[in-house]
Amino acid sequence: MAATMELRCWGGDWGLPSVHTESLIVLAYAKFSGAKIIVTPIDWTWKTLTGTVPELVCQGSTITEPAQILNFLRKQRFNADYELSARQGADTMAYIALLEEKLRPALLHTFWVDAENYANLTRPWFASRSPFPLNFLVPGRHASMALSRILLTKGESPLHTITEVEGKIYSEAKECLNLLSHRLGTAYYFFGNTPCSLDAFVFGFVAPLHKASLPSSPLQSHLRQLDNLQRFCDHILNAHFSSHPGSPQPVQETVDANLQKLTQLVNKESNLIEKMDDNLRSSPQHKPLRVDPRPSLGNNKSSTPA
Repeated sequence: MAATMELRCWGGDWGLPSVHTESLIVLAYAKFSGAKIIVTPIDWTWKTLTGTVPELVCQGSTITEPAQILNFLRKQRFNADYELSARQGADTMAYIALLEEKLRPALLHTFWVDAENYANLTRPWFASRSPFPLNFLVPGRHASMALSRILLTKGESPLHTITEVEGKIYSEAKECLNLLSHRLGTAYYFFGNTPCSLDAFVFGFVAPLHKASLPSSPLQSHLRQLDNLQRFCDHILNAHFSSHPGSPQPVQETVDANLQKLTQLVNKESNLIEKMDDNLRSSPQHKPLRVDPRPSLGNNKSSTPA
């Protein structure tokens, strides 16, 4: 009997099984390889602050990072790359490196640094999936991590500020999407008639950009011109994540209705506090008192969202 495997990840929305790039990669590969996993979203739990997701738990072992999880699944004989040639295997590694170097910085900027997208989509979504008082901390923490990662990887001389590197990262991301579109052509998958790990990585990177309702995104506008990449994402959703074509089923755990109502109430209060913030700042004699909301959470490490 196969060992039980539990995958902890961010939950789904926007017609996706998860809104998180790394989680999407593992979920897609598990579908492609036939691995049976129990999906446990970290939504509405204290792991939203320091949870390293995706996180695969099997027989007492915990594996993180998509590449490590995929290697573990292969060792369990769930191998979606079984039919790839040596050349195709090398191409897979090259394209995954391209995604990490060229597309990831622009995705981080789109969802976490762009002020309009962050205020209207990203921050409200992650705040609504985090328990009080973490809903005040989680979005800002991830946004800070995203900005730091962009500047660390793309802020070389003479480009040092996010404004200076913005043009560069979007130019490289559009070039990356063009290369992927050219390589895919009219096929359903990148190599042959069955999906492999490259398809899982491309899906994880591109699907959130394809499905999210972003108020401001030149990168999403560029993707709209690449019909085959959009069809690629839709095909994977329909073929592997939905029993009824056109109706992808997001992976979510059943949450108690009272907890959902409480979360909604807390978020409304959070929005009210933010609206009042300017007035509070202008009245030094009435500074707001804020309790330090840092619980003792062990030694878990936080992950960078996509």
